[in-house]
Amino acid sequence: MHRVVLKPSGLVFYAGPGDDLLSAAARAGVDVPAACRNGVCEICEARLMAGPVLNTRNQQKILVSERLMLCRSQALGDLELEINAVMAAGNNQPRKFQAKVVDVRSISHDVYRVELQLPRRRELSFHAGQYLSVNLPDAEPCYFSIASSPAEQNIELHIQATPDWVSAQKVIDALTAGGEVTLELPHGKACLATVPDKPMLLVAAGTGFAQMKSLVDYLRSTDYNQPVRLFWGVRRHEDMYLRSLAQQWQQEWPPFTFLPVVGDDEDNDWGGHHDQLVGAVLASGMDWGNVEVHASGSPTMVYTLMDALIDAGLPEQAFFSDVLEYAPRK
Repeated sequence: MHRVVLKPSGLVFYAGPGDDLLSAAARAGVDVPAACRNGVCEICEARLMAGPVLNTRNQQKILVSERLMLCRSQALGDLELEINAVMAAGNNQPRKFQAKVVDVRSISHDVYRVELQLPRRRELSFHAGQYLSVNLPDAEPCYFSIASSPAEQNIELHIQATPDWVSAQKVIDALTAGGEVTLELPHGKACLATVPDKPMLLVAAGTGFAQMKSLVDYLRSTDYNQPVRLFWGVRRHEDMYLRSLAQQWQQEWPPFTFLPVVGDDEDNDWGGHHDQLVGAVLASGMDWGNVEVHASGSPTMVYTLMDALIDAGLPEQAFFSDVLEYAPRK
């Protein structure tokens, strides 16, 4: 296997004998712009900075500093390529888009699944695990995790809304009315731009499951085959609004294990400091020195989990959550 380094992002993937570079990048989850299926060429273009490459169309070696198409290039050794269109995790610049509301449907007693369509989807690049804002007139932006993977054509959101949750209910009312809505995306650095080199631990509370869905859908589309464990904590059984989907992943994808954590049904105010969820994670017996953790939930849950895992031996740099960015501890 030949090591391929992309500059300036610093992303790395491996290409085997006979692999074209575009296919090898896709298996590693690297989002290289391409449109071969539409008959459009010259999009997956890069510049060779170092290493031997074969042009499979004319069987000629490509010279250093020359441009190449990844779809018709084969690594003959370790490579360094310059491709500005590929961004490192979380480095995509947020932009505003007008999105068409395709569908809004209730999937539990207080959670709605929203599907949005962007007219120029190819112009949008984001990483699995990022989030967006819905910008309504005369209102503060409302932020929601993107539940779909970057490979999906439409954008999926999971929005928890009740009549007493004014801002979220206002968003649902606006989306239900149809038409278009203004989005700003992508946001967030707790995301994946390529497959990790360690087992994955995913921990979600409530609609934090949306971010985990994006990560799982992304990983399933790559050649990642290390263990993935998902802990999903909720107060009541009915709050686990897509439990059947998580169970389906476990049945269909051998590396994946789903571990639901439900609070005491006799105490609907369960939560405390999410000790039950954190306790279940700690009891899993994972090798905390060799795992990457992604957590999504309230700041209380995230920091309680992070502190517990670091005390158990998890390196701090192996813990990822958007909470660390938007609600930093003083």
